[in-house]
Amino acid sequence: MSAVLDASALLAYLQREPGHDRVAAVLARSVISAVNWTEVIGKTHSAGLQTEDLLDSLASLGLTVEPFSSTQAETAGRLLERTRPLGLSLADRACLALAMDRGEVAHTADRAWLRLRPEIDIEAIR
Repeated sequence: MSAVLDASALLAYLQREPGHDRVAAVLARSVISAVNWTEVIGKTHSAGLQTEDLLDSLASLGLTVEPFSSTQAETAGRLLERTRPLGLSLADRACLALAMDRGEVAHTADRAWLRLRPEIDIEAIR
């Protein structure tokens, strides 16, 4: 079974923030939506860090970037009203849609997501 990573979870791993060890434990079997990967690259680049070989490095550890499909786009759109009160972004909904599409657990650093359970399987890394 794969783990679906939110950008916040992968960024916690990359920056050795609290919860990085929980991400490290699932990284070898992890996937991330291309939408969330965009967020990781943007925030990493903005912090002045090298991003050119980042995907290759993470892929060698087992991470896979999954395309954002039309099915996931529809799911993410349908989640808007339900997630708006929690302040979830499009990227957050893309992660949730990927997890729902694959029947996998979404891993995030955003504890607000836990209010979506039990309908969606979510693991908070901290």
